[in-house]
Amino acid sequence: MAKRIRRAAVLGSGVMGSGIAAHLANVGIPTLLLDIVPRELTKEEEAKGWTLEHKQVRNRLANQALERLLKQKPAPLMSKDNIALIETGNFEDDFHRLAEVDWIIEAVVEKLEVKKEVFARVDEVRAPGTIVSSNTSGISIAAMAEGRSDDFKKHFLGTHFFNPPRYLKLLEIIPTEHTDPEVVAYMKTFGEDVLGKGVVMAKDTPNFIANRIGTYGLLVTVREMMQGGYSVGEVDSVTGPLIGRPKSATFRTLDVVGLDTFIHVANNVYENVDGEEKEAFRVPEFMKTMLANGWLGSKSGQGFFVKQGKDILELNYVTMQYEPRKKLATPAVEMAKQAKGTAAKLQTLVYADGDRAGTLLWNIIAPTLLYAARLVGEIADDIVAIDQAMKWGFGWEQGPFELWDAIGLEKSVRKMQAEGRDIPSWITDMLADGATSFYKTENGRLFYYAPGGYKTVEENEKVIHIRRLKEARGVIKKNAGASLIDLGDDVALLEFHSPNNAIGADIVQMINEALEEVNRNYKGLVIGNQGKNFCVGANLAMMLMEAQDENFFELELAVRQFQQALLKMKYNPKPVVVAPFAMTLGGGAEVSLAASRIQAAAETYIGLVEVGVGLIPGGGGNKELYIKQLNSLPNGVDVDYVKIAAKVFETIAMAKVSTSAAEARELGFLNHRDGITMNGDHLLYEAKQAVLSMYEEGYRPPVRKKVPVAGESGYAAMLLGAQSMFHSGYISEHDLKIAKKLAYVLAGGKVPYGTAVDEQYLLDLEREAFLSLIGEPKTQARMQHMLVKGKPLRN
Repeated sequence: MAKRIRRAAVLGSGVMGSGIAAHLANVGIPTLLLDIVPRELTKEEEAKGWTLEHKQVRNRLANQALERLLKQKPAPLMSKDNIALIETGNFEDDFHRLAEVDWIIEAVVEKLEVKKEVFARVDEVRAPGTIVSSNTSGISIAAMAEGRSDDFKKHFLGTHFFNPPRYLKLLEIIPTEHTDPEVVAYMKTFGEDVLGKGVVMAKDTPNFIANRIGTYGLLVTVREMMQGGYSVGEVDSVTGPLIGRPKSATFRTLDVVGLDTFIHVANNVYENVDGEEKEAFRVPEFMKTMLANGWLGSKSGQGFFVKQGKDILELNYVTMQYEPRKKLATPAVEMAKQAKGTAAKLQTLVYADGDRAGTLLWNIIAPTLLYAARLVGEIADDIVAIDQAMKWGFGWEQGPFELWDAIGLEKSVRKMQAEGRDIPSWITDMLADGATSFYKTENGRLFYYAPGGYKTVEENEKVIHIRRLKEARGVIKKNAGASLIDLGDDVALLEFHSPNNAIGADIVQMINEALEEVNRNYKGLVIGNQGKNFCVGANLAMMLMEAQDENFFELELAVRQFQQALLKMKYNPKPVVVAPFAMTLGGGAEVSLAASRIQAAAETYIGLVEVGVGLIPGGGGNKELYIKQLNSLPNGVDVDYVKIAAKVFETIAMAKVSTSAAEARELGFLNHRDGITMNGDHLLYEAKQAVLSMYEEGYRPPVRKKVPVAGESGYAAMLLGAQSMFHSGYISEHDLKIAKKLAYVLAGGKVPYGTAVDEQYLLDLEREAFLSLIGEPKTQARMQHMLVKGKPLRN
């Protein structure tokens, strides 16, 4: 049986090696990061009088990698403190220490001979049972293990992370014929549960799954662009979100990845396959010229695009000059933009015969779908692995077979046949058998087509799909903004589903109704959803409209109702666990702060950001963040209320948003009782487990007691900081006005230091301040600007 992984080592401290080490540190695994010993001194080292024997020199490469981790954007570390879990060393002095770890990950240069040399050394020092893996992006895993001991081979496999390892979900696991099945099963579970990855089992073929299909799709796109006379910018304008792909579309993605990396990956397939497929991976000459010129993309400052002043120019691949960026505007594109949902957009585009955008997209998508179909069985056992790899590795909204279902399998195959395209026999057999889609759901379970009929999609038991739950169990109650669903095991789920999950009267009403239903019939409540973001705050457009119409009575009522619903939630007799993820802003943060416990996704960006639109939090967020920080202090310590109020003031006044759940804990949005879930797909399951454990432990709501505040001395201290920023020109007069209101609310008004006040009194202060600010013309201008431009206005 595989060892439990408690400590790890990464060999190679380049971009991938250091990124993997950072991600291991993010999940709390102490990691040894090793690299080669430098052969010569730098000028700085010479100036210090160091020699090649100095430890700092010998560990230079790994040490430099650590420095980069702290500066890189987006940040590879979820908290800068995590860097303490990474220890650096080198291949000569520290190789023997590999005997101390449970998992050794190789991430050295992509050359088979170099990797084999490294593994020969690893085999000599590793303890029996230690798992060893390669992070290669496409070299044969079996070839690397040739000549190694039996115990090494039993514990050896490919673990291909995608860059950047913290953010890209895909982990391809590639066993060899010698890998112990128990080791494979352990690594799959470890990858999902501990590392938070979407794990796909791949076969030992060139570039595995995602890079094989992704590279093919990109090269098809480049060839179609050249044959059809499209420009780089035109292609990118229709191969992004319009068809369910990332904003970086095609060529911006290549600029981010780096042209050198892409060509290396393409050549790896080119050198290892034959015939027609080989030709498909031949890199066009203009891209080779770009490589020779060093036009590699973002890392070299220019690639398919270059920034000149404020303008972004696109490369003309015929003249090799940069020109203003073009967009493809055709009737089909305009119609697709109006269509609801990706499937409708795709159908509008791929069947728009004679339309320039439609022709381009059909000629990119059709060959890619057929290529993926031909590789089923060769690169992966089933269509599910291929679809998941493309979604998790390349950010596609739908994998190839899901996309094929979306455009209509029968209709598209008829079109392909009419054009003389070669359809794999298993698909024509499938259609002849009367199966007209690759996927189908029945009773909330998902099935996929495999030759011989439909099979159940096997998933980790911790994955919950709200849509399928609703199909299987129906909905307890719902309105336009939210639904109450039975999550099983006597736990209910309140799902927000208003536009952007913004909080309006309908969601507030459902919070109240959900609490009543749960108190009658359930053990507790989870508040969560599977939207793009947990919640971006209150319905700004609605509030602005009411303010401009001077309906302050309605506004006051709406804010009061939201405050009361969250207060009711806080003191609810049954536990309420909120499961935030991604953007959790304003009202979304306030809902989280009112919960019995928060179970946050590791990638949770939480903040009270109302200052950005000229307001302060109005749903109890100021009070709750202050109380949460008070409650996090150990019993018996001398409490400095001014210091705590000042910290909360700074967090809210600067609209600080965490860049991870770990940072949310540092900012005080989470405390030691709140949980963090590494795998976003497991979030609702873990929130539900938190409800059940609280219920079993005999949950009691918090006792309502008065809150000691900083009072007048706290107000003065907070105001002093804001005034000095105003006099230094950092903030405007209107910013100062907002800061004064915020300071007054957090200080608890003009009361003596340490006065204990009722929560309702603090809510009243907060509501009055909120309403006075929303009446200000400058605040309304900020709200308008945010709604129109999507960014804050400084006025």
